Amino acid sequence: MRNYLVSMAAAFLLLGALSASVFGAGDPAAPAEAVRSVQTDLSRAAAGLALDAEDAKAKLTRAERTYRGELAGAFASGGGSEAAARASEGFAAANEAASTGNEPGLAAAAAEIRTALLAGGYSLALESIARGDAGAAAGWLQLREYRPTSRFAQPNTDASLAIDEWTKGAASASDAAARVKADLLDAYQARLTKALQDAKDAEAKRFATRQAEHAASARGYFRILAPAYAEQRGDAAARKATAALDGLLAAALAGKPIGEPLAAVESELRGFRAAPLSLDEKKRLAGQLKRFASLVAVEYGRGVGGGKVLKDFEIVEASSFHTAALNAFQDLRETLEASNPSAAADIERLLNELKAILDAAAAQTSVAPASAVDEAVGKLSKAVTDAVPADWLAHSVAGDFDAVSALLDQMESAVQAGQYDRAESARLEAYAIMESGPEPRIVAFAPSFKPIIEGLFWNGVQPYKGLADLIARRASSEEIRGVRLQLDQELAKAQEAIGGGHSSRTAVAFNTATIVFREGLEAVLILAALMAGLQRGEYSHMRRPLWWGALGALGATVLTWFLARGVLASLARFGEHLEAIVSLIAVAVLLLITNWFFHKTYWTGWLQSFQKRKGRIVKGDIGQWIGMVTLGFTSIYREGFETVLFLQAMVLDAGPGAVGGGIALGMTGVVLVGLLLFLIQVKLPYKKMLVVTGVMIGSVLLTMVGTTTHVFQVVGWLPLHPIRSYEFPYWISLWFGVYATWEGIVLQIASFVFVVGSYYLARGLQRRGKREPVPAS
Repeated sequence: MRNYLVSMAAAFLLLGALSASVFGAGDPAAPAEAVRSVQTDLSRAAAGLALDAEDAKAKLTRAERTYRGELAGAFASGGGSEAAARASEGFAAANEAASTGNEPGLAAAAAEIRTALLAGGYSLALESIARGDAGAAAGWLQLREYRPTSRFAQPNTDASLAIDEWTKGAASASDAAARVKADLLDAYQARLTKALQDAKDAEAKRFATRQAEHAASARGYFRILAPAYAEQRGDAAARKATAALDGLLAAALAGKPIGEPLAAVESELRGFRAAPLSLDEKKRLAGQLKRFASLVAVEYGRGVGGGKVLKDFEIVEASSFHTAALNAFQDLRETLEASNPSAAADIERLLNELKAILDAAAAQTSVAPASAVDEAVGKLSKAVTDAVPADWLAHSVAGDFDAVSALLDQMESAVQAGQYDRAESARLEAYAIMESGPEPRIVAFAPSFKPIIEGLFWNGVQPYKGLADLIARRASSEEIRGVRLQLDQELAKAQEAIGGGHSSRTAVAFNTATIVFREGLEAVLILAALMAGLQRGEYSHMRRPLWWGALGALGATVLTWFLARGVLASLARFGEHLEAIVSLIAVAVLLLITNWFFHKTYWTGWLQSFQKRKGRIVKGDIGQWIGMVTLGFTSIYREGFETVLFLQAMVLDAGPGAVGGGIALGMTGVVLVGLLLFLIQVKLPYKKMLVVTGVMIGSVLLTMVGTTTHVFQVVGWLPLHPIRSYEFPYWISLWFGVYATWEGIVLQIASFVFVVGSYYLARGLQRRGKREPVPAS
């Protein structure tokens, strides 16, 4: 007998050693394959119990045999011993439920086993990291589940990345363990929240089996989270929360109402966060909450009118964005309640109000006006602003990138359904968010990405076509998908480039100076050219209104700066529309002034011969005076407005000090260039000065026409036909306004013809005037 016991002990030791070798240095995928086999058989057994009890029992037996043979030993010999005990309890409950034909009981037991296996994988992954076995850690990590995925939330792979970086020596074991723990706890808490909601929904639909399954899943997920709960709130609180979940499962299995026990569970879990959020995660979630809530109003407003639902799919999209905002709020709830409980309560109340409106519209029992949703979203936005630190919403643009991705998903779905108008609407909304959110930071800190992203959104960038062009041509979903994937890559690169941290003050000052110099140079060229042409003779009095217009624009730019500090998002959203309007005015006035400049210069002697027309000339001077003021104002403010929006991103990144230094440096460069131009023109003979002035005005006009045409195409006010055979370098487009579109090139050529034609027309009229006799006075 003694020898038999010794032999059995040796056999068990050998089995343990084999298990360790199989799940340690062996195939890392083996645990995951075994778990998948167990879960598949359990799921089929639970689903088939009512149809074929014997087959269900056979599948249950096979699942238990797989567990005992391939997993139990490794669980029992390591950190998964508690999970092994729960799995054994689960199999016992499953066998009992199968023998009595208890479907809810079998479903609950299967959920208990599944979450026990997750718990074992979690514990053994951390244990493997502690002993330095990266292969085993990677193998046990494959047993995990991820956060529930949606258009707005993708699986978090930080745990796998942590193991990979640790393996390559790029991270320490303690850092890898911390990241694995945070990732998995975050995923299982999200699963817990979803299981509770699913149990509630199953009760409403009277699905008793699913209700029991979800209640058991919730309890199993909480058992993984329980150590973190106890660490934060104490053992007594953890026991109370566990008892609440036990009560929920008992009610579900007994077929009783779960409303009261569910409320008790939610009360115990309120404010609990197993894996504390990092500051960047909090900023991202705050941005998501505000941005997705705003999109609820946009989609709802498009879907209703006259007390009716006009477009069902818009209500569906509004509900999807509401769900995304709600998920962000649930993740942030603890943080918001700690900082501003009343604001957090307002956010929850308003989200519930919006859900009620959306549900009623979806069921078409009642359709609230769009103004009601706008009002609720406005209050929600204010509540979010009150609840979080100001720099969370101002500095982070991660939530905007998430919203852009969601809208591009919406665009693709519309294309697949053949709804190209809806796809174009989603594309425009995505671009509007880019324009009002990340674009100022991209222009400030990673300007090379702007033309690429803009091209993919609109007319294309070699070798890719643009989404606007493809949608207009009703291209296939595969072709649009290819461009979308490329756009995703560029957006990801841009997001990484602008980063979440603060840039150095030196870099911010240099970037600020570059932007100010680039935007100010065009205005200086206009002013210098016209001032030179007006510095002599009877036209010198026209210099004063030009200065007044310029000074007025500087004042308006300063005013815009202070306004933008409070309403940046609102201004940025309409930035390119306003730029388009101001640019059009500037181009029109510059065309008139160019024509006037040449004619005034060459018609001087001829006009002086008509003494009887003095009154008409005076009236003409009034119009020219107004034109000079307008030109001085628009030539500077069109650049000043856009510069203000770009520089706000830098202020948020490095503070006003560094930005102020950059502005001073850039303005110094602009002033020096202006003085240099004035000095050169003063020393030039009058005829040569006029030639230089004409060339300067013409070059600025060509640049303004090209830039204005491009902005009009961006906002959709002009058609867009790209030149596929050639793409201009970014610096040419940036400094000279030359873009590879037929409309832009043709209009620039037309403006050049106008300038040259105006010059030769003026000279021709001058020569003709000299040949005509001067009438006697």
